[in-house]
Amino acid sequence: MSAMFKAPRGTFDVLPADQPLRTRIIGGALHMLAAAGYGRIDTPAFEDTDLFARGVGQATDIVRKQMFSFTDQGDRNLTLRPEGTAPICRAYLEHGMQTLAQPVKLSYSGPYFRHERPQAGRYRQFFQVGAEAIGSEDPLVDAELIVLLHDLLAELGVEGVRLRLGSLGSQASREAYTETLREFLHAHEGDLATQVRERIDANPMRAFDADDEGTRKVMAQAPTMLENLDAEDAEHFERVRALLDQNGVAYELDGGLVRGLDYYTRTVFEFTCDRLGAQSGLGGGGRYDGLIEQLGGPPTPAAGWAAGVERIALALGETEPPPRGAVFVVADEGSRQRALALVTELRRGGLSADLDLGGRAFKGQMKQADRSEARHALILEQGSPARLRDMDTGEQREVDPAKLAAELAGD
Repeated sequence: MSAMFKAPRGTFDVLPADQPLRTRIIGGALHMLAAAGYGRIDTPAFEDTDLFARGVGQATDIVRKQMFSFTDQGDRNLTLRPEGTAPICRAYLEHGMQTLAQPVKLSYSGPYFRHERPQAGRYRQFFQVGAEAIGSEDPLVDAELIVLLHDLLAELGVEGVRLRLGSLGSQASREAYTETLREFLHAHEGDLATQVRERIDANPMRAFDADDEGTRKVMAQAPTMLENLDAEDAEHFERVRALLDQNGVAYELDGGLVRGLDYYTRTVFEFTCDRLGAQSGLGGGGRYDGLIEQLGGPPTPAAGWAAGVERIALALGETEPPPRGAVFVVADEGSRQRALALVTELRRGGLSADLDLGGRAFKGQMKQADRSEARHALILEQGSPARLRDMDTGEQREVDPAKLAAELAGD
């Protein structure tokens, strides 16, 4: 029988069987970032629409096509957050974090929302983990962030990972380059896809992201920002590269890497996975030295990254076995009340414990204990001593339930 209602198109339910792998990805990221000094921050699921229009960029596909925006009961224009950096910069300013020792290092995880065409690993509601370091222009910041994401993917066991590395230069040098790129695109306008031609003046660098074969042939000959860095930007990029070399992080230079957000400056990077085909991105980011100023704050250098939980899970191509519980209590009819009291005591003692709630007979409870993946079954029968059964070996022994929590604590 089919369900009367289904999850909205482009969204998904995270079922119990999916949770262990997602927990390993998110927990592993937040643990690694906490160990590196990145404090956890949570921002609202929706923000003022203008935050993204000003921060992400009016000419980006995210703002033009992909945001879920609405007017609330107070006639305020709000948007479900499509990305995490602008909200964190808003929080940085709102809570006066510029008065703290810089850089302020922050980590986060949560759901984000974009009206994209649903496909494998790409949804309209998706989950990300990320890191931001706000308040320093030192290339060490760029390198540390890249090394952390590199090490996270390695620790999770993602295979076939490649790092694409580029630089978009500072705002001043990029403006000069952008004019050169516009002239090149106009000269080859007849070979470009329609949507690329339409945004030559508004956002010419996005032509590097086009999938159209004709556009890709043109862009293979286009001048790149890497070839047009000024001396200061080139020195910054060389220092980042040297630090990555020193830390054993391999990369491929990519002059066509522009990312999808207008706020990026200088270093940009993306980790991809060969196993994922055309939609190969796992995560990435870069430096955004002008974003906080665009949002009304003082000039503040910053850098960060975000990684897609669904993308990483798809790249791993596996399911994570659920954690094994400590004990499942099996009780005859006369011992059910005692069973709940004992399970409660074990749980309060810090152990995972479960019992049958479906009114099954004794034999059915044993099958349920086996399905639960518990390490032990505690068998309670009136008139008999309590017995602890090892679910792997089948061995049983008498135990004192009052001492069971302490006995199993070291198991």
